[in-house]
Amino acid sequence: MNNLFFLQNGMEAVEAEYHQFPLEEYNSNPLIQALPPLMDKESIIKKLKSPISFKEEERNMDSAYRLHMIYRLYKLYQPMPIHLNIWKTIFTLIYQGYIARNPFDKEYRRYINQTGKKIINRTFDINTRADFRTTASCATLIGYSGIGKTSCVSRVISNIPQIIVHNQYDNQHFNQIQISHLTLQTPSNSSLKALTLQFFMKVDELIGTNTFQKHVSRNLSTDAMLPLVGQVAQNLAIGTLIIDEIQHLQNRGIQQMMNYFVTLMNSFGVPILFIGTPASYSIFQNEFRIARRVSGNGEIIWNNMENNNEFRFFLESIWKYQWNRIFTPLSEEMIKVFYEETQGVSDLIIKLFINVQEVCISIGKEEFTVEMIQKVAKEKFKLMKPMIDAIKSKNIYKMAQFEDLRKIEISDVPISNKEKLIQSPAKIKNVQQEVSLNAKKTSEPKVQKGKKVANYKEGDLRGVLKNSNKGEKSPFQLMLENGFIDDMSFWLEAAVK
Repeated sequence: MNNLFFLQNGMEAVEAEYHQFPLEEYNSNPLIQALPPLMDKESIIKKLKSPISFKEEERNMDSAYRLHMIYRLYKLYQPMPIHLNIWKTIFTLIYQGYIARNPFDKEYRRYINQTGKKIINRTFDINTRADFRTTASCATLIGYSGIGKTSCVSRVISNIPQIIVHNQYDNQHFNQIQISHLTLQTPSNSSLKALTLQFFMKVDELIGTNTFQKHVSRNLSTDAMLPLVGQVAQNLAIGTLIIDEIQHLQNRGIQQMMNYFVTLMNSFGVPILFIGTPASYSIFQNEFRIARRVSGNGEIIWNNMENNNEFRFFLESIWKYQWNRIFTPLSEEMIKVFYEETQGVSDLIIKLFINVQEVCISIGKEEFTVEMIQKVAKEKFKLMKPMIDAIKSKNIYKMAQFEDLRKIEISDVPISNKEKLIQSPAKIKNVQQEVSLNAKKTSEPKVQKGKKVANYKEGDLRGVLKNSNKGEKSPFQLMLENGFIDDMSFWLEAAVK
């Protein structure tokens, strides 16, 4: 599509080739027109899909070779509906974000010049409302570890040239280097300075500049470096920042870093994609400015697959890649046991499929069986067993022990119960009076009536504690066995020692 060439630092770049879009707002803007044309669903699937080399006659080869062939499965990529949603979100972020950043728009050029002068004179205030109507927004991608978030995003952005070099546009001289996307990792210590330094180093690595040496100083605060980050983002027309592992943000760093991102969006027009595990969801719920933008532009929650057609389709797409001498058809029993052992986590499905084949080939059994799948899962997934059991239980208390496994969904609390949570002071006072009155009535003799049997749902604490009335086990023991509390005896004994 584009003419490829290499920059002086050895990085690959493409020469800008401009396309006409049926959308008026996408034309007359070289930063958008240099991007790939938009695709329909079928074309996206073809771009994302990555089959692997496989021939049926390979099953007859020596086991030494087949044991290496099964590792091709790690390169297999089967598009699913969630992948199409991620593709749409990323492309929308980049294309829409460039609308207000047209380098041939007089108002935008004036704003860039004014901002540049303020940054040079050190009068730029990140807390002042910018005189710039941004079209940048942000999106979030939240899902379990091993679900495929980062690999999916990497696969999508690989279809957009990262470095685009402009020389001439519409018979006008236009000397511009455009970086369509840039990925950063959230520092584990929530350090804004570390994130800023990472930004400058990534830019220098991509295009061979010396922004790190030019802008970084020991005495320069993070607030002073933020305008410099924004200026570099403007000068290089960065299409979107992808911030991975956002769950690493700690309480002390959340507010400051969110202010940082909001400034990049509002003042410099840089869209942002956040990637993280469910542990990061509370960050966005607590930060209204980010949550407001995310809710309107892209919030992708990627939970594990349910045992439905989606899971079946995924299993069918990989099942033909068997290097055992005896091909085992996919049966309902196989589908059931694979779901039981992986709970619909795609990474675990692939690993179990590979490990079962490896064991079958190694011991000469050469055939899948339900017993073999269960045995391999027990041996190979020892570290993962508590997590898998927590997902399998669907007990929110057990899943909450592992921050990366919090399943995000809308609460099923009835409206009447929700209304009880929000009460005026007058209502609270009436409730207190009613409680006092009921307390007095307890001393009066009661007439025995027929007891109403309550049917509690699985996992309801009230149903669990009801069994303690039978005298079989104490409430503590029942709560411990059902995962509502943790056994702290180990830690107490260790403290005494």
